[in-house]
Amino acid sequence: MTDQTSPADPFGFLGLTYDDVLLLPGYSDLAPSDIDTTSRLTREISLKIPLLSAAMDTVTESAMAIAMARQGGLGVLHRNLSIEDQAYQVDLVKRTQTGIITNPVTIGPDATLEELDTLAGQFRISGFPVVDAENKLIGMVTNRDLRFTPVAEWATTKVDEVMTPQPLITGPAGISRDDATLLLRKHKLERLPLIDPDGRITGLITVKDFVKSEQFPNSSKDGQGRLMVGAAIGYFGDAWQRATALIDAGVDVLVADTAHGNVRMLIDMVKRLKTDPATKDVQVIGGNVATRQGAQAFVDAGADAVKVGVGPGSICTTRVVTGVGVPQITAVYEASLACKPAGVPVIADGGLKHSGEIGKAIVAGADTVMLGSLFAGCEETPGDLVLVNGKQFKTYRGMGSMGAMSSRGKKSYSKDRYFQAEVTSDDKIVPEGIEGQVAYKGPLSTVAHQLIGGLHQTMFYTGSRTVPELQTDGRFIRITSASLKESHPHDVQMTVESPNYSGF
Repeated sequence: MTDQTSPADPFGFLGLTYDDVLLLPGYSDLAPSDIDTTSRLTREISLKIPLLSAAMDTVTESAMAIAMARQGGLGVLHRNLSIEDQAYQVDLVKRTQTGIITNPVTIGPDATLEELDTLAGQFRISGFPVVDAENKLIGMVTNRDLRFTPVAEWATTKVDEVMTPQPLITGPAGISRDDATLLLRKHKLERLPLIDPDGRITGLITVKDFVKSEQFPNSSKDGQGRLMVGAAIGYFGDAWQRATALIDAGVDVLVADTAHGNVRMLIDMVKRLKTDPATKDVQVIGGNVATRQGAQAFVDAGADAVKVGVGPGSICTTRVVTGVGVPQITAVYEASLACKPAGVPVIADGGLKHSGEIGKAIVAGADTVMLGSLFAGCEETPGDLVLVNGKQFKTYRGMGSMGAMSSRGKKSYSKDRYFQAEVTSDDKIVPEGIEGQVAYKGPLSTVAHQLIGGLHQTMFYTGSRTVPELQTDGRFIRITSASLKESHPHDVQMTVESPNYSGF
């Protein structure tokens, strides 16, 4: 396949998508424990499972990003938020599960219990070091201390009246993980403040983080033991300020994200991010593209991964509204022709309906897949939960939908993804997506288990121990519409739904 059609045969370039192909089975001598789904996300980051949650405002905010990282994937925070709100979401993820909190949230002794309760809700944490004006540790206060004070007195009761004061069990700055574990166990502590020789707070270790590390052994973590998170940025207006604010908040991956990535302004943004001393150390993903030429442009700009997909999403109408796009299997393959020689991973974004298509995307040339509709029904997504005829659904919309791009009482930050940032009137917007709903599916852990279970089975059927082996050894067979019908359940009435198959 090639993305260069001959002038003599302008229709010779055939585009294939997931329903057009199957993978050929191969010899397998594998046991379930032999299969490793680890795959490269970017030049420098690998994930235990090759799944990303889409940067959509009904899919990924902090709760979803936390859940994704705990499962071994990555959540990409959407950018239909102010810079401050998106950076705050990054901070929430980084503070959720960490080896050592190097910048713990503290509170002063003169704060009221009402302020303490507000701070606890804001950061979703239950205990705080109490510090004086010089940042010296003078006590610890937790939500347990609130329970013994009537709520009516919270506004007038100060933290220093209920806190546990010094002397406290503390650890020195730079303590090792093993030594911290010994102190936590010996003294049965929930929190271990870390202080310097002058008594100033330098960090905090919580026993919860040790428990979470054991509970989620495949978690995607950075070098400091914190959960990893990605965030989407654009190219227009304050995009540079957004990027630097996200980096300051601790983001691991920036996704330079538009519906059509092969655009000079976005390519220049990636090039600047990868060369500017303030940003060059963060991993940058460029997208979206659907051709070899588009992928090559991002490779040349220094992107650490390329995201592929123009119009395949279930809520996307780009191909219908504009007449432009490439079927996803062909798009991924074409992009891989530019990316593989350069060692740049490919992300297949959109169009996946079943777990079997993860393996198809990988064989076509992808290293990871980004999912929207398959995750939109999860408990952790920000979409609203609605009840229709006794069944639960969650709202799901495209970032090119009227709902995402129109103001509706607040500023939309997603219009520039579809190159309509300068459209000031909502009735002048040309949408490239729809608003809808998907069935509620429960917690992400359940959905991810089925998706990765399907990939495990793909790799067993093809005899592939690792994702690189699947990429190298996987072989396609093209199928007809009759074969597709044969692939699905047929000639029966389904009475019990399967957790990994929604119907036919």
